[in-house]
Amino acid sequence: MDNRSNMTFITFGGHVEVHKHRYVYFVVMFTVYILIISSNFIIVCIIMIHKNLHEPMYIFIAALLINSVLFSTVIYPKLLIDFLSEKQIISYPACLSQWFLCYWLTASDIFLLSFMAYDRYVSICNPLKYTTIMQKTTVNIFLFSAWLFPAGLFLVTIILSAMTEICKFNLKGILCNSTILTLHCVRSRILNMYGLFVLVIFLFIPLLFILFTYARILVVSYRCRGVRRRAAQTCLPHLLVLINFSFSTAYDVLLPRLELDSPKIVRFIMTVQFVIYSPLFNPIIYGLKMRRINDHLKNFFCTMFNVSAVKLNR
Repeated sequence: MDNRSNMTFITFGGHVEVHKHRYVYFVVMFTVYILIISSNFIIVCIIMIHKNLHEPMYIFIAALLINSVLFSTVIYPKLLIDFLSEKQIISYPACLSQWFLCYWLTASDIFLLSFMAYDRYVSICNPLKYTTIMQKTTVNIFLFSAWLFPAGLFLVTIILSAMTEICKFNLKGILCNSTILTLHCVRSRILNMYGLFVLVIFLFIPLLFILFTYARILVVSYRCRGVRRRAAQTCLPHLLVLINFSFSTAYDVLLPRLELDSPKIVRFIMTVQFVIYSPLFNPIIYGLKMRRINDHLKNFFCTMFNVSAVKLNR
């Protein structure tokens, strides 16, 4: 507690030998941050520029990649500052804000993945009705609901948490996530019940919906040989992203509730992979596995290479 400003500060206790390896951490994470920003923005710009990518599936992909950039921007600048600071601290209001933004964007991701699954389901299982169902208005409604609905529900979580008294001022992590719940003097039943409700709404129900839609796609693909290749090309990237997302999110959400006393190095590694894998994994998967995006990427890099070669020859 800072008596001079009456501001509550939280100390991050999850860093591993940060004073010894601070510059290594900084260089590695700064490089990763630049790679995340550049890789995601390149694919988003390609989707925006090329009209043959102005389809619901690619619009949802662009929204997902924008979320990755926003998520990384919420996390990385603070991490980079902490690596170079003598004390790794954050004000409690700022910590709550970081928690809200991280989980809002994470919930938005799972909604976008659900809408992608529905888009693939309609495209493969009901191709004649695709243009009628997936109209521009429908896509816009999906996008706004993916961003606004999670924001409203998670805002309630933050308000309930802010109203709960805290007795601890040390987090066992390197960022503000659901471990904030361990700082409370007394576990709030209302907050726990509401947290479980939000977990069901934003994780279990969407995952069940996604599994159902892809199961239906597999059944149709098995029956119709003509759609197998198409289903594999468009659904495999989404499934890979979903698997990576599910494992990292489940660990991050369930760890503080189960109160597992895992070693600090394990927590540190798991948190780092949580903030690295998804933002960097998504553009790589979509860039390599989505044929249209891959073709435009090849043309983009070939053009860049040719321009660079011409400049060097001059």
